[in-house]
Amino acid sequence: MLLIGELARRTGTKVETVRFYEREGLLPPPKRTAGNYRAYSNRHLNRLSFIRRARDLGFTLDQVRELLDLADDANRSCAAVDAIASTHVAEIDRKIADLNALREELVRLLDQCEQGTIAHCLILDALAPAGLEGTAHRRDVSAPDPGRE
Repeated sequence: MLLIGELARRTGTKVETVRFYEREGLLPPPKRTAGNYRAYSNRHLNRLSFIRRARDLGFTLDQVRELLDLADDANRSCAAVDAIASTHVAEIDRKIADLNALREELVRLLDQCEQGTIAHCLILDALAPAGLEGTAHRRDVSAPDPGRE
C-alpha cells in the first residue's frame, strides 16, 4: 500500500497531479484506509508511471486515455495503438519543421544584425505585429517626443 505522497514521489508527480488524473479517470479511485487516506497499489504505481512516460513523450491526455483503454484489453489488435502513435509522430514532425523554420529565421536576422541601437533592431522588428504602423518595441523615431515639447 502506498499513500499519495509516496506514489507521487516514486513517479516524480505532484500530489495535485495525481488527484487530477483520478478526477479525469486516468487513475482508478484507490481504496481508502480506516483513516480515510487514499491507499494506492502497485497497479496504480504502474499506471501512473505509464501516464507520466506518455505525457513526457508529448501524448495528449486524450491520447493517453485511449492508450490506457487499449492497454487494458490485452487481446485487442495493436493497430489502434499504431494509429495513435503515427498521428503523434506526424505532429512531432510538424513541430520540428516549425522549429527549423523559426531557427532559420532567427539565424538570418542574427546574421543581418549590425549591433546598432534598439531603434534599428531587426529581431524586435520581426516580432512586431504585421501591418501596424511602427513597431511594438520602440517609439516612432520620426515622431516628436511629447515629453520634450
